[in-house]
Amino acid sequence: MSQKVFGRNNALSRRAFGGLSLGAALTCAGFLAPAVARPCVAIQKLGTIDIDLVETTPIVFKNKVYRYEYVRPNYWNNTAGDSYSRFVDHETGACTPAFAKGYHLGSAAAHDDLVIVTAVDIWDGEKIDVFVSRDLETWDSWNALTLPGYGLFNTSLCRADDEYALMFEVGKPPEVAGQRFTARFAMSTDLKTWELTPPECTYDKSRYTAPHCLRYFEGRYYNFFLEATGGGYEQHVARSKDLVHWESSPCNPVLRASDEDKRIANPKLNEEHRARIREAKNINNSDFDYCEHKGELIINYSWGNQQGVEHLAEARYAGTEADFLKALFPQ
Repeated sequence: MSQKVFGRNNALSRRAFGGLSLGAALTCAGFLAPAVARPCVAIQKLGTIDIDLVETTPIVFKNKVYRYEYVRPNYWNNTAGDSYSRFVDHETGACTPAFAKGYHLGSAAAHDDLVIVTAVDIWDGEKIDVFVSRDLETWDSWNALTLPGYGLFNTSLCRADDEYALMFEVGKPPEVAGQRFTARFAMSTDLKTWELTPPECTYDKSRYTAPHCLRYFEGRYYNFFLEATGGGYEQHVARSKDLVHWESSPCNPVLRASDEDKRIANPKLNEEHRARIREAKNINNSDFDYCEHKGELIINYSWGNQQGVEHLAEARYAGTEADFLKALFPQ
């Protein structure tokens, strides 16, 4: 596989995702709770569904709804002795076989009959690998990018008209990242040969803007990222036609820490988990990702102290992806 200089115009299309209906398993699914409307984009926070899960992605594959989960070594129910990835059937709570053992900070996308996961081999490392499957049980994998001297973290992939766009989080070198952490981008037609975009395609070297979720809609890229604020972290969004010039949403923050995060949205959480949720420091809403299902968005995000004590929560937006993105950037 090779990395080439990105030197042509690309028109990306929105990620073809469906959505979730909430299931009931303790480890693997959420449960509905009363919703609380928020201003501007009216996101309804449902509450916490698990603890120690951070990077998750909801997708629809073969007409079934799944949540991709990157299971960290410190996850309360991880007996594998290492990190791994899995998918969760949101209706039944059943988990697929583990894969990508030892990989970190993954995210997922579904296109036609293919599920695609991107992940780094180590935190702050130099490699991003791709995992693909047609049945969520058997996986092929290969290296997508090897960038000597880089420090790589979160990734997000979305489908283009005839190719894929990959956003990845960079912590170093300083001439690439600027102020940690920063979004960079690459393109591919076959998921194997990736072309780096020009170095000016980035967001944002001037401050902490850790990227997590990439979308495309009506000629613009949408980057949902974590913005560091005084004493905390909020989920923001910016959009661009060329990955160089960016417009910040007047509705930012998309999500910020609030009491609704501590709602119990999974009745099978035990008392130890509930006590931790009640007592947890909450200064961030991060790792935002979503999908569309039956005319509304299902959103996963994490909250906590941004230093390792994190919780997985779910929210909804009562409208389509098009409604959501237009609401974030009203005319």
